[in-house]
Formats: sequence, structure tokens, C-alpha cells
Amino acid sequence: MEFLTILLSGLLGLVSPVGIAVDRTAENAIRSQFAKVGELQVRVDNAPSYQLLQGKVERLRIAGRSLQLKRQNIRIAVLELESDRIEIKPRSLTRKPQLKKPLQAGVRLVLTQEDINQAMLSPQLIARLQKLNINLKDFTNTRANTVYNLANPQVQFLPNNRLQIQVELQEKRKRKPVLIKAESQVSIVNGRQIQLVNLVAQVDQVEVPAKLINLILNNINKRLDLRNLEGGGLQARILKLKISQGELEMAAFVRIEPSYLALLETPRL
Repeated sequence: MEFLTILLSGLLGLVSPVGIAVDRTAENAIRSQFAKVGELQVRVDNAPSYQLLQGKVERLRIAGRSLQLKRQNIRIAVLELESDRIEIKPRSLTRKPQLKKPLQAGVRLVLTQEDINQAMLSPQLIARLQKLNINLKDFTNTRANTVYNLANPQVQFLPNNRLQIQVELQEKRKRKPVLIKAESQVSIVNGRQIQLVNLVAQVDQVEVPAKLINLILNNINKRLDLRNLEGGGLQARILKLKISQGELEMAAFVRIEPSYLALLETPRL
């Protein structure tokens, strides 16, 4: 969800000190948030027009295809967004614009299997995957404290909301990597949590026992709980999640508190 807040934070400068804002201005502001853009259409509803001087926009609609993010190495095949009323603090228009009220928007995304696999090769995502604590001592002849390097992660989208993940774990002192394969169904619980269910996994073609599967699922599902974001001022509800062969489609409702965008603008040390 971070990409969405970065995109919306770029929109706070739409209303200039002299009150000039048009669809082209909005499109340029949004376009600047991406490294590459295939197609992009932006519509700003601002009637009556004098509301712009007060930092108000009735509605913002975005439709884009083939959008390459700047901060994350991932391409979005389809992006559709429609916001509720946007209100910016009038006194902040001549400085760094700030939200007066929470920003709410509906968003629809489509990601392709090919783009996901490309993104999984990025150092940032590999570093996140390495934080998952999976103990392999019961399946390999290695010590419990053996250090592995993650290599060649791949995902495959399957029918009926299922996906398959494959990754190699390479021990520094061994040439042959340990191959992990896992297949799971993806479901949504109360719109707040993405869960992996009915997981089956193999380590070097050895079935992982149910006890260890449950430990892995518990770890992963906790990380996929969207309620983890709420303490920082971001709320998200998944309305639709559909996985078919070759692509993933998701629709969500997002509410962003003014404090959350302020955190994004804070320089990171």
C-alpha cells in the first residue's frame, strides 16, 4: 500500500497559490511519481472552481496502464483510482501542502506474473524474504545455525485463487542449493487480512509436516494482516482479490490520515 500513499502525497501540490489547477496539472503531478508510464488519464472534479482556492477538490479519478514505480522495482499493469473529497489546509498551500481531513479512495490494481517475478529479483524484496525464519534442520544435513542466501525466487499464478512459490536457499559452503516449493490458496478474512490457506510445501522433494506448515503459516499470515498498518495512520480494506492464470487483480478501499503522509515526507536517515 505504500506506493498508493506516495502517489497521493504527490497530489497535494495540485492547488497552486494562485488557485490554478487543471487535469493536465494533476496528470503531470501523478506522472512524476512513476519512472515510466504507458498510458495515464486523470480527471479532477472541482466544481465550483473557487473551492480550489480553499484547498478543496471534489473528486480525483485516475486510470493508468503499464506504470513503473520509482521506489519499488515493480510495474503495475492496470491502476484505477477514485477518491472522495480531498481537503488541504489552506494555510499550507504556499508551503508544503498538508491534508486537513483523512483522504479516502477506492483503488483497483492488476499485476502480472511476469512483473511480480521481475520485482522479486530486487535486493529490497529479497531482503524482506530473508527475514522469514524457516528452520530446515529436519530436512537437510546441516547445522541449525546454517546461514543461507536466497536465490531465484519465482511465483506462478494458478486458477482458483492459488499460487505457487519456488525459491532456492544456497549455503555458502555447499554448491547444491536447497529447493523449496510451496503452493497455497489465497483468501481474504473480513477485508483486513490476506491469508494463505491449504498450504503444501516441499524441501528438496521432501514433504513438510503439518506442524511445521502451521508455524510457517502463522508467521506469514501475521505479516499479511493489514491491521498492522493502522497504528501509523493507514487503513485498508480488501474488497476483491482474484488470482487467475498469469495475473492478480485486487480492489481495495484506503483511508489515509494526515499524520501518515507527514511521516512519508520525513527524511529517512
